[in-house]
Amino acid sequence: MAGLAALAIGYILSQFYRSFLAVLTPSLTAELGISKAELSMASGAWFISFALMQFVVGVSLDRYGPRRTAAFLLTVCGGGGAALFAAAPDPMTIIVAMTLNGAGCSAVLMASVFIFAKSYSPARLAILISGLVGFGTMGNVIGSAPMAAAAAAFGWRGVMAGLSIFTILTGLAITFLVRDPEDASRGGAGGQGFGGYLELMRLRVLWPILPLTALNYAPAAGIRGLWAGPYLADVYGAGALLIGQVTLFMALAMSVGSFLYGPLDTFFRTRKWVAVGGNAVGLAAIVWLAVFPVTGVAATTIVLVVIGLCGASYGLLMTHGRAFLPAHLTGRGVTLLNFFSVGGAGVMQFATGGVVAASAVPGQPAIAYQTLFIFYALLLATAVAIYLFCRDAPPEMRRA
Repeated sequence: MAGLAALAIGYILSQFYRSFLAVLTPSLTAELGISKAELSMASGAWFISFALMQFVVGVSLDRYGPRRTAAFLLTVCGGGGAALFAAAPDPMTIIVAMTLNGAGCSAVLMASVFIFAKSYSPARLAILISGLVGFGTMGNVIGSAPMAAAAAAFGWRGVMAGLSIFTILTGLAITFLVRDPEDASRGGAGGQGFGGYLELMRLRVLWPILPLTALNYAPAAGIRGLWAGPYLADVYGAGALLIGQVTLFMALAMSVGSFLYGPLDTFFRTRKWVAVGGNAVGLAAIVWLAVFPVTGVAATTIVLVVIGLCGASYGLLMTHGRAFLPAHLTGRGVTLLNFFSVGGAGVMQFATGGVVAASAVPGQPAIAYQTLFIFYALLLATAVAIYLFCRDAPPEMRRA
């Protein structure tokens, strides 16, 4: 239990690091001259680094177990990336720091999912994963108003230096407290290595699930972690504290949404249609913003809360895909699903930076963000449409 608590704290840090840039937008712009494109690149670099590391993490989980994998990466890369961020003299260093930190955070959630998958029944998996994600999403909350207040009081460099130390201590706690499952592979077992991913990609039952896995989280993560700050600042003239307050509500909604999705598959005896319904509501909220990009801070906050609430189906979709994974590829299977989830969000960070830059009209900032919301809506609608063709995996279903 103490080991899972250490991993949960590590996941809180992971959620924090992927989302805190929005509230630092004014400070980083004023001190380092960082542009919107560079902010987009820094945020996207975190997600892409995190996503690409899933292949290394998957093999490492099956070969060396979750304890060593998560502890090493979080301590060395996670703590190191935060320290580099604190000392950054220019925007390029910020991008490098975020890349390193993304690699460091890449294993904490998958280490927990690996332990759950090896130690608990498939019927409980959605609740366990969604509960952990809901708890970990408190990092989103800390990265909103609390981070804005801390940066105002102590300076963003001091806060990041303190977070670096805390991240290293968390990695050390994982080293001493986590216990690997008894049947986890050791010392080079699981010899298929990266070839196991080719076996997984030949499972056609996964194909319709992967697009929604890649895009269900991207709008909420992108808006909350990157675009909420510039959107509120450019359209409504919001400062750091107001941005922090709005993103706090959205972050809380993402946390609540994770807890809500967890038991719904058991209640309705379906995973597919819970995911369809939740993402359809989220899609409607994004369309509303695309049609009405300027309505006032209060109305916009409510819509962002809905997007955050409905965009938290990660745990449910992970469980849906997990139902079809071979037992000997558990580590690589869950990291493949996570690669699509976080990789999709990362690609969207880069892509949306180009969308906003290309559609910017001087003196009319709302037009660029309206185009951004249209872009999100079209891609999410396509993913939901493809997902309609997937095979359901009710909670009673065992792995194929």
